[in-house]
Amino acid sequence: MAGHSKWANIKYRKERQDKKRSSMFGKLIKEITLQARNGDPNPEHNPGLAQALERAKAANLPKDNIERAIKRATGELEGVNYEEATYEGYANDGVAVLVRSVTDNKNRAAADIRHIFSKNGGSMASVGSVSWLFDRKGIVVVSDLPEDLDRDELEFALIDAGAEDIVDEEGSVEATCEASDLVELTDAVKAQGLTPVRAEVTMIPKSTVHVEGASADKVLKIVNALDEHEDVQEVYANFDIDDEYFEKLEAENA
Repeated sequence: MAGHSKWANIKYRKERQDKKRSSMFGKLIKEITLQARNGDPNPEHNPGLAQALERAKAANLPKDNIERAIKRATGELEGVNYEEATYEGYANDGVAVLVRSVTDNKNRAAADIRHIFSKNGGSMASVGSVSWLFDRKGIVVVSDLPEDLDRDELEFALIDAGAEDIVDEEGSVEATCEASDLVELTDAVKAQGLTPVRAEVTMIPKSTVHVEGASADKVLKIVNALDEHEDVQEVYANFDIDDEYFEKLEAENA
């Protein structure tokens, strides 16, 4: 899930992912298989696969699972044929939602996603009616920065690596770049002795819709329901929710 990009939101997203690790493993295996089949099985020549492997490593996906996924993609092992599809829709208050699916049954995935939208007060939209509201970008986030870190040096290194925008606040740094520059930007962070907590290609909204209270509850309900579906890899939405809302959620779930 991706919406408002401040650290409280990203932290909330990561914690939700940690709680559903077994489901995440299945999604990562699908993604690795898809990326290896669609391009070079060598991650050095396939940025999409390299990104999927980085996510798998961060999630502690066993090495054997990764190797089997790549072998299925290359035909060394019998496997399932996964297809990629994008669906568009709206949550309440006009919040735009993009859903990226990787599935072995597009008809099932489309029906399930449509049902999740309608069941939770949203609606599906025609192709192109939502996607134009987003830009495809690379994003790298680092947190828990050392106190002796030279922030200026880090910022200059990020700019040299292609960073277009840098947000430095509350002990974290978030940098965005063209999708094609993600690997170089990630390497620049690692060269500073830092480990990204997030490094991926994402869809960033050109504008956002502010929601709060009950409206925020409804938006997150539909986004989370989509995110939890086994055929859904990513959910992008242009909501803007105050950090205090996520802090309250964390306190309630502590």
